[in-house]
Amino acid sequence: MTRAARFQYFLDYFTTNFPEPKTELAYGNPYELIVAVVLSAQCTDKRVNLVMPALLAEFPTAAHLGAATADDIFPFIRSVSYPNNKAKHLAGLGRMLTDDFGGEVPSQIDELQRLPGVGRKTANVVASVIYNLPAMAVDTHVFRVSHRIGLVPKTATTPLAVEKGLVRYIPEELINKAHHWLILHGRYICVARTPKCNICPLAPSCAYFEKHFGKAAAYIPIPEV
Repeated sequence: MTRAARFQYFLDYFTTNFPEPKTELAYGNPYELIVAVVLSAQCTDKRVNLVMPALLAEFPTAAHLGAATADDIFPFIRSVSYPNNKAKHLAGLGRMLTDDFGGEVPSQIDELQRLPGVGRKTANVVASVIYNLPAMAVDTHVFRVSHRIGLVPKTATTPLAVEKGLVRYIPEELINKAHHWLILHGRYICVARTPKCNICPLAPSCAYFEKHFGKAAAYIPIPEV
């Protein structure tokens, strides 16, 4: 199957069966989302959602966060991964949002990446989720699933290379949705250690499935997920 055909199968399945995907991070406004995304680096959305209510009660705006020190923030996020670094990032993020952006979260990727703790992936998440821009955030799930299905070549060895490979074939209006489709598929079906190929709806178009089970197996009816 050609790469273009794999993309078409992927897009056809998800636009039909999951047309409106959403992030699993709980948030109420752009400030809350960017804080949650910074906390979510190498941490589960479930854990982030658990710590966010108390954190936001104490620091409800960028100005409140910017007025705090890392030591002030740390107790509220001690259960997430790398809390010391993230506390420093959040304090700096709050100050920069307040001083440079009037307390508002910018929409441009280059401006977002100026913020402490915000790399290209985080910037793309915010641009995609909040501003509906055609930004493809590549996390570990997106990276893994894209390679397993065969959406990107083996030579795409960096997140940026995967990002470029994906947006080349995905219509602009679907890029922000495809980001969620790939993440959720990697989180629940195409998991890291033992992918659930027996219930995967993408099996007929998947390079990993074909390699391990053969072409013929891909056309055996797949159970509903």
